[in-house]
Amino acid sequence: MTSSLPEQDSKFDTADNTMPEDWIVPEWPAPANVRAVFTTRAGGVSQGPQATFNLGYKADDDPEAVRTNRALLATRTGVPSAWVAQVHGPRVVDAQAAFDAVNAGEPLQADASATNAIGLASTIMVADCLPVLLCDVQGHAVAAAHAGWRGLCAGVIEQTVQALRARLPKSSANDDAQVIAWLGPCIGPTAFEVGPEVREAFLDAAIPQERDATSAAFVPHGDPDVGKSLADLCALARLRLAREGVTNVSGGTWCTVGDSARFYSYRRDRTTGRMAALVWRVS
Repeated sequence: MTSSLPEQDSKFDTADNTMPEDWIVPEWPAPANVRAVFTTRAGGVSQGPQATFNLGYKADDDPEAVRTNRALLATRTGVPSAWVAQVHGPRVVDAQAAFDAVNAGEPLQADASATNAIGLASTIMVADCLPVLLCDVQGHAVAAAHAGWRGLCAGVIEQTVQALRARLPKSSANDDAQVIAWLGPCIGPTAFEVGPEVREAFLDAAIPQERDATSAAFVPHGDPDVGKSLADLCALARLRLAREGVTNVSGGTWCTVGDSARFYSYRRDRTTGRMAALVWRVS
C-alpha cells in the first residue's frame, strides 16, 4: 500500500494528537483489528459557521483550515483517509484508488469506498446524510457509505456491502451473516421533511416484501393535499442492509438537526461544516 500521513505545514497548530471526547467511537461488535470513529464539531481550527472541525472543502471555509483539520484527523486516528468527491449516487470505489486519486489532484466521484488494506481509512463526509460503516466479523475488510436519500434509494448500501464482500477471502465471501453495520448521526425522523416524490421513489424501488415497512418509514406531515412526510433514513437503511443479509446493525440514535452544539446540519443551517465517518483495519 502506498498511503501515508499528509504533510502538516500550516499557519495553524497541528501538534494536538488527542481525540476529542466529543467524537463518537461506535459501539458495535466489530473485531479487535477494526477501528472506527465519527467526528463532531469539536477539536478543529475553523471559524464562523464552520467552527471548529469542518472537513469539507465545499463548506465555504478557509481551505487552509480544512487542510489543517484533515491533518489533525490523520494525526489523531493514526491513519490517512481515502476521501471521495461525493455526488449522492451509488458508486463505490476502492479506498486505495480514492487515496491515490486525491494525491493526484483528481478525486474520484463516488459515495462509498471499501478496502482490505491495513492502515487506510474508508472515509465519507456528512452534515445530515446517513453515514454507514461496515466490516465483516473476521476483520478482513471494511467500508464506508454516504447515504443521503438519493444514494440510499439508488442502492449505495447494497453496492457497498457487495464491494466489501468482494474483498473477503473466497472461503467466507458468501456468508451473508458475517457483515455488520453501524449507522451514525443523521437527520432524524422528526426533522426530515420530504416531498411525495421521495416517498414514491422509495416505494417504486422497494421489493415486494419491503413495501409495507418502506411505507411505514414515511409519516404524513402537514397539509395532506401537499403530501409531505417525515422520513426515517435509518429505517430505510436497515431495509436495504437486510436485502444483503446484514441484520446485525448498531447505532442510528442521533439527530444532527436537533443538536447544534455537537453536529453540523445542512438542513438546519445551510452554511455549515462537514463531519466524517471513518473505518479502518489495523494489523
